[in-house]
Amino acid sequence: MSTIRTLQRVIPAVETADGAGVRLRRSIGSTRGLHLDPFLMLDEFYSDDPRDYLAGFPAHPHRGFETVTYMLDGHMCHEDHLGNRGDLGPGAVQWMTAARGIIHSEMPQQGEGRMRGFQLWINLPSAEKMKPAAWRDIPASEIAEAALPDGGQVRLIAGSLDIAGQPLNGPVQGVSTDPLYADLHLPAGAHFEQAIPRGHAAFVFVYEGSLSVAGKPVPPRSAAVLADGDLVWIEAGADGARLLLLAARPLREPIVQYGPFVMNTREQIEQALDDYRNNRLHEPLAA
Repeated sequence: MSTIRTLQRVIPAVETADGAGVRLRRSIGSTRGLHLDPFLMLDEFYSDDPRDYLAGFPAHPHRGFETVTYMLDGHMCHEDHLGNRGDLGPGAVQWMTAARGIIHSEMPQQGEGRMRGFQLWINLPSAEKMKPAAWRDIPASEIAEAALPDGGQVRLIAGSLDIAGQPLNGPVQGVSTDPLYADLHLPAGAHFEQAIPRGHAAFVFVYEGSLSVAGKPVPPRSAAVLADGDLVWIEAGADGARLLLLAARPLREPIVQYGPFVMNTREQIEQALDDYRNNRLHEPLAA
C-alpha cells in the first residue's frame, strides 16, 4: 500500500542579493545549514526592473557540487575559464557540474524586460567532488513535455515520471543523486499524483497560484518539504498553480560550505581557497 507524502515543514523564500547585486529570493540555503540533502540552495530571480538584474554574476568560482539554471523569461549568457559559452533563453536549462573547479560568469543579455528563472545547487558525493568539471546547455526544445490526465502540463528536466502509464524521461539522466526536476502547470482544481522513491528527499516550490499537498495548503514562494513516503499528491487551488517538484537521493555525508565551495571537511575548503588563489582550482588534489 502506498504512503502519501505529507507536508513536513515550510522554508519561506527570503529576499536577498547575490552576484554584483542581483535581487532574488532564496528558500533552501537561505541560512547556514538550512539544506535538504542533497539540495543545497534554491534561488528564484524574477523582476521586470533591469536595475534588479543588470549587474549579473561576474566571474566567480565553484567546487564540489552542481548548479542548475532554469530560465522562464529573459536571456542569460554563461561563460567559463574552460572556454565554454552558452546563451540561455526562455525555457532552457544549464546543468553545470563544478566538481573539482570552475570559474564562470552569468550575465544578462538584455537591457530591459522580464528576467525570471531559478538556480538550484545539488551536492556531489565525496567520490565525485574532484572529478573534471562538466557543462551542458539544454535548449527549451529538448526539455521533455507531456499533457497531464487531469489537465495542465509538465516539463521534465531531470529524472523520469509515469504519466498515465507512459514513461516521460527528462534529458538529464545518470546523475548519482538520481534527481527529479519537474515544472508543473496545473489548472484550477486539477490534481497530480506521482510515485517518488521512498527515502528520497522531496520538496515543491509554488511560484504562481496556490496548491495543497496531501490536503495541506502550501504557502506561495516557499519550499514545502515533504515527509517520507512513496507517493506525492498535489491539488491546485482556485487560480491553478505553477510549481517545481524536486526530489533526489540523500548523500548523508558531512557538508562543509564556504561561499561557492562545498566539501566534506574544513581542510578541503582551505585547499579549495588556496587552489583558487593560486590558479589551481581546476586541478585535482595531490594524492
